[in-house]
Amino acid sequence: MTLAPEAPRASGGADPARDPAPRTVLPGPARTKDPAGERRRALSPLRATDVYALIGSAAGALSLTWLVFDRLTPFNGAVGFVVVAYVLFLTLYGIVVSLDEDGPAVVDRIAAALIRSLGLLLVVILVFVVVYALFEGRSALAHLNFFTEDMRFAGPLEPLSVGGALHAAVGTLIMITIALVITVPVGLVCAVFLNEVPGPFARFVRTVVEAMTALPSIVAGLFVYATVILGLGMDRSGFAAALSLSVMMLPIVIRAADVVIRLVPGTLREASCALGTSRWRTVWHVILPTCRSGLTTSVILGTARGIGETSPVLLTAGFTAEMNWDPLSGPMVSLPLATFTFVRSPEPNMISRGFGTAALLMAVVLLLFVAARVIGGRGPGQLTRAQEHRRVTASRRDAARFAARHAAGPTAAPATAPAPHPSDPPPPEPYRTDPPSYRSDPPAAP
Repeated sequence: MTLAPEAPRASGGADPARDPAPRTVLPGPARTKDPAGERRRALSPLRATDVYALIGSAAGALSLTWLVFDRLTPFNGAVGFVVVAYVLFLTLYGIVVSLDEDGPAVVDRIAAALIRSLGLLLVVILVFVVVYALFEGRSALAHLNFFTEDMRFAGPLEPLSVGGALHAAVGTLIMITIALVITVPVGLVCAVFLNEVPGPFARFVRTVVEAMTALPSIVAGLFVYATVILGLGMDRSGFAAALSLSVMMLPIVIRAADVVIRLVPGTLREASCALGTSRWRTVWHVILPTCRSGLTTSVILGTARGIGETSPVLLTAGFTAEMNWDPLSGPMVSLPLATFTFVRSPEPNMISRGFGTAALLMAVVLLLFVAARVIGGRGPGQLTRAQEHRRVTASRRDAARFAARHAAGPTAAPATAPAPHPSDPPPPEPYRTDPPSYRSDPPAAP
């Protein structure tokens, strides 16, 4: 059965019985239809009214803070001025937003302003620290000998054209390299153990690791000093300092790697086990490659914790103004310890050397982080150029082998099977699915 088409209504008006009013009506003023078509909707989260609200709230907060600090109260100080202005800014911004928005929107705008302002504050602090260190150490950084000489022939009164921080940079690299060689394998193996071998002992180890995360650096230095230097009779050296740095870095690496390995989907483990793979191959070929970038981040966090320590190095390695390439004998100095020693001097040249050493430490840390990101920052499935070249080469070899096999034609028939031996058991009969009445062979004799 077909339905007749509906007759068009007259243009004089709408029939309320056949054209009822819409059940859902959007709140607000009636929208005028644009004769050119639908209006383009603004997809940007930031509107002009938001910018006006931010600028007006900031200007009002600064004005009120200046009025309070300069006219009404005897308050002074830059920190207090900034704190009061920030609190007034949030208050005024919430009031201005509440004039156009409802309660949840006001809370959302205030939270967004708070989070973004805190992020901006951290960036400003970081930039201030970097710029201040470079500015104060500009006199020392301008001399090439600062990067190529040690402090063997440079005293507190020597000019900046004599002496440098090369011995401290070399000592830092040696110590952190030994600490990473010890920390990275042990930390990753411990993190894998905590996730792949659950049980009471794993919970106990996780509790100890979480407690060691807040271990003071001086305690780690005293532990290595008491056990290695006093107990085993080893001299103060870069190796002992690297051991103390390893004690500081190990819980950071284990904790961060533990969290990253937990984020690996369990379906990957199940799929690997379903293919018959052993547990250690699943860990080596599935879990660790999947969370490689996260493991790199855990190593970076541990390196950042260990490379800036001063007190463990002072207790276990001592201080020297000469170059020492042997980490097993003799005192060795690091960049943080050299910075601490230089800035304690009242001489302007030594203070400039201290800030230059701090700037050199930041450069070394930046280079280490960039190298770690380049080596292990790739996500799962991303191959290097060498790996892609090897995969393409292997695919071409396989294609050539398949083409040669296809060109050779069908393979020869297999050789005839040898005759059965009389002592061999008879072959089993094939399973018959047809009923006895349809069998072609005669029935057996009774």
